[in-house]
Amino acid sequence: WSCVDVVSLLRCTRQSLGIMASSRGALIGRLVLHEPEEEHIDCSILGPSGHAITGDLNQLSRLNLSSDARYLILVEKDAIFQRLAEDRLYNQLPCILITAKGYPDIATRFILHRLSQTFPNMPIFALVDWNPAGLSILCTYKYGSISMGLESYRYACNVKWLGLRGDDLQLIPQSAFQELKPRDLQIAKSLLSSKFLQDTHRAELTRMVETGTRAEIEALYCHGFDFLGKFIARKIVQGDYI
Repeated sequence: WSCVDVVSLLRCTRQSLGIMASSRGALIGRLVLHEPEEEHIDCSILGPSGHAITGDLNQLSRLNLSSDARYLILVEKDAIFQRLAEDRLYNQLPCILITAKGYPDIATRFILHRLSQTFPNMPIFALVDWNPAGLSILCTYKYGSISMGLESYRYACNVKWLGLRGDDLQLIPQSAFQELKPRDLQIAKSLLSSKFLQDTHRAELTRMVETGTRAEIEALYCHGFDFLGKFIARKIVQGDYI
């Protein structure tokens, strides 16, 4: 029996069973975390690796959150997260950056959901690679994870896809495109068969499969290392997301 089976069978949460989730997640930016009887943590003055998100969901639920950010930016990869943190993007664009360093774990999804509940007017934007895995990661935050059973949908958030998207590909040199791997096609097939995939997302995914190509966010570095922050700010201001 797995933890997920037990949680589904008992129709309860991991939290109520006292199960610790492992967490790889981190956040940084215009956010102050106050834990009862503890020192507060100002996430705007941390080093580029940010604040490590604990796997203790009870501890996360006790946190008081305060922020003057206007945007929440979900970053697929740790290297991109650290790059944006080093550039202190949140000083130019009032935001909170969050990453699960790949597929989201339950603790990262839990804190994202808490942030979205605490700050309902703060839109959530995702920055992922233009490949089926990137879209799959976005969908896990947006709809929940199929493998997580009942508790999964509880932490679903209204995530907007900022980039990389088909419209951004003109910014990327031809040499940076890669061929889709069998694993990409497997993920694409699974996503295309799901009923919750919205039409604009389906169109992007179909384009990936039809062209047989994928592109990574890092490809934008050909315009200089400071380009990524400008790219994000411009797209948000222009309302260029789906």
